[in-house]
Amino acid sequence: MKKIIYPIFLLAVILLFNLGGCKKSNPGKVVDELEEETKIRPDTMRRGEAIAWVDARSNVFGTYGRFSDTTMIKKTLDTLKEVGVTGLVLDVKGSNGYTMYPSNYSTHLTSMDGKTFTVGVDYVGFMVAQAKKRNLKIYASIVTFVEGSASKGLVYENATWKDQYQSIVCDESGKRVPIVSTGKNGFVNPAIPEVQERALNIIKEIVGKYEIDGLILDYARYTDINADFSDFSKNDFIKFLETKYNDTQAKRMEFPADIVKSWKIVSGVVTPNVTGKYYKRWLLYRATVIHDFFVKARGAVKSIKPNMKFGVYVGAWYTTYYSVGVNWASQDYDPFNDYELRFDWSYPDYNKTGYGEQLDLLMTGNYFTQLMLADNPATAGLAYHWWSVEGSIKGGKYITRNKMPLYGSIDMGNVDWPNLQAISNTIKYIRSNASGGVMLFDVVHVYAPQYNRLKKPLWDALKEGLKK
Repeated sequence: MKKIIYPIFLLAVILLFNLGGCKKSNPGKVVDELEEETKIRPDTMRRGEAIAWVDARSNVFGTYGRFSDTTMIKKTLDTLKEVGVTGLVLDVKGSNGYTMYPSNYSTHLTSMDGKTFTVGVDYVGFMVAQAKKRNLKIYASIVTFVEGSASKGLVYENATWKDQYQSIVCDESGKRVPIVSTGKNGFVNPAIPEVQERALNIIKEIVGKYEIDGLILDYARYTDINADFSDFSKNDFIKFLETKYNDTQAKRMEFPADIVKSWKIVSGVVTPNVTGKYYKRWLLYRATVIHDFFVKARGAVKSIKPNMKFGVYVGAWYTTYYSVGVNWASQDYDPFNDYELRFDWSYPDYNKTGYGEQLDLLMTGNYFTQLMLADNPATAGLAYHWWSVEGSIKGGKYITRNKMPLYGSIDMGNVDWPNLQAISNTIKYIRSNASGGVMLFDVVHVYAPQYNRLKKPLWDALKEGLKK
């Protein structure tokens, strides 16, 4: 999932005080707006769950991780249960593409960085059994469209994945280069059928193999706004333009200049400087690719176990999430015709790329130290604000139309919390106000002070936050 030690929301920092995409309270709405609001389901659901994320690399193979030892796993799960945690998200396929269980489609990861999980024990099977013994729900999570990190994985080990499926990104000069050449993890192109097939096979394998409560997709997206600019994506985009818009000139486009003419670096991120005539339709195309994959992924889960939950983790900052090709809103929400929020990147039919209706649950990363809108004079009069906990939860409900349980999430380790009480207050607020409950990232931050910025165990903060 997210990285454990390093900051994971650089884009959020860049745009922290950008109030574009905020909505002021306005009791005097016109009739059309009232009719639009009726599409929102009543915000009445409160499941109050507390789901702890278990990152494999940090908890199993990290220097201070406890989950390579079955005895320590049992003790830690006992303590989690005692402080009020009700479930787990178990990372079972990481960014290197390897799985934490014996797979027909991937390398089984049992050792890393000098640490080995208990020999002869299936980590995922063991965790599922131990969770069930404690009446904890357990969801399996996969890193969906990343197949390489630290020189391991298919984009390093398989010529086809390296040369054909690896994501191609534009650098600052506009040159198209393989993503690993930039030093980033090996994202692959989500539009390629073989890439999708591998992900779907792994999804079906996990669902069929383990008695889990649900399957969660992570990194089910493009790497960023500068991806994917491969020849495959060019040709696929041309087909999209020809089919949807009857664009007979699409084949003559100057690629990628007709999408982005020039680039710039903003706080280390490659960002469009001057965009081309196809830019917004390109954004629509990418979001369509991801939406259509979610339809397939949901179908894959339900074809094996119809009652199993299907969900996703995304960042809560919807206002900029178009940059990774994702629209996690309901199709009943139309950003192009929302005249108050004014999302300038939207385009007609963008609402059709919303995959909210495909989800049984949604986890959003509300990774901010500002809790309430009133805590900052700049946001005190706003109804929604994507860079505060309260504002982003309200915004999430607004754009999803309450179509599914929403789990707000707290990052207990990477955020600069002023004290333990601030963590407790945020947990308490999210659990009380998000319809599904709270997701706690990550277990390792709680028991290993080396992995949080307060440099102390967080058990007391967790217990206080989950106190009913």
